[in-house]
Amino acid sequence: MEDLLSFLIVISAGLFLSEIFRRFHLPYVVAMVVTGILIGPYGFDAISLNGTLDFLGTIGLVFLMFMAGLEIKLSYFGKIKGEVTKISIFNGLVPFAAGFLIGQYFGYGTLGSLLIGIIFISSSIAVVIPSLESHRLLKSRVGKIIISSTVIEDGLSLILLSIILQVINPTTFLPLPLFYVLLVALLIAMKFAIPKIDDFFFSKIKKRDLFEQELRFIFVVLIGTVVLFDILGMHAIIAGFFTGLILSDTIKSQKLKDKLHAISYGLFVPIFFIIIGMNTDVTVFLTAGGALVLTAAIVIGSMSTKFIGGWLGGRLSGLNSQQSFMIGAATIPQLSTTLAVAFIGLEYNLLDHKLITALVILSIVTTFAGPFLMGWICPECKLPPKGKKPSAKIKLLKE
Repeated sequence: MEDLLSFLIVISAGLFLSEIFRRFHLPYVVAMVVTGILIGPYGFDAISLNGTLDFLGTIGLVFLMFMAGLEIKLSYFGKIKGEVTKISIFNGLVPFAAGFLIGQYFGYGTLGSLLIGIIFISSSIAVVIPSLESHRLLKSRVGKIIISSTVIEDGLSLILLSIILQVINPTTFLPLPLFYVLLVALLIAMKFAIPKIDDFFFSKIKKRDLFEQELRFIFVVLIGTVVLFDILGMHAIIAGFFTGLILSDTIKSQKLKDKLHAISYGLFVPIFFIIIGMNTDVTVFLTAGGALVLTAAIVIGSMSTKFIGGWLGGRLSGLNSQQSFMIGAATIPQLSTTLAVAFIGLEYNLLDHKLITALVILSIVTTFAGPFLMGWICPECKLPPKGKKPSAKIKLLKE
């Protein structure tokens, strides 16, 4: 009964408080995190974390990364591999170096500093795609470059995370190079096998029973992949992300995607963000001046190096100045992967509550700052009011 009451408090707070915060124009994720802070042990202490909430939070984390992977179309890479490679290198290497140095300066050790560097590599595809769409750049060349480089950076950050986790807690008897070759082969096999299995079992019943059977099939694939990857020694968030990536071109039905989105963001994902909030110790700002310095270093370091790395990569790829600035601004947001990696860092005692709080602040600030900078760089790119034609200046970005 106690677990059921905890569950009720979490979903009720998430429902009603998020609506209140929405009226103050706070992004949904920010509202969920703030809700967790308020009801958690560092707020009004209305509820404590328990096994049931931890489990639901883990499921939410898996669905969060799954939906992030599902948003990605592998076909985006197309004929822009050269530009994407250069941008990914600079927009990953520069922030990684900054994150590692910040971790070393604040005494988080080699593994903790590497984890901060990995967090700095990632960007939030969940923020990037809507921002590009609102600026009418989603299907443009620069939009595809931004999405593709973001996917590569997120994938790279998750691979590096898996290597660190193997160093901390080895779960495979295989040499790491062979281990990753096996995983890649497994993912490729899934890419080809899953559509055939789906077609074999459900092709005759899609017209009359599409959304029950296929929905359950997707769940079986997702949870089955997570379990399989866990047996092989890979963390659940990595399995969730790559499962979504594999299925992104397989799931054709928009209604099925809408159902997956409703289940994920209607129940499981909000619980994960609320638990992140419950683990956010805002009292560190009252008891230790160093927390403010750490937070400032994390926020400024991540934003500035992402912007510089994106701009530098764009210029070296032959893009014009405005396009390069747009790449730097668009990749600033840190959200899903950042909070997921932070959650794992806390789980393995590599990061403390002070740093987790700084990373939550980073996610909140960059979620606002990235889209704002995009609008500042190209105000003509924003969707015009109804009845007005778009400015011709947007062609500069779409060339």
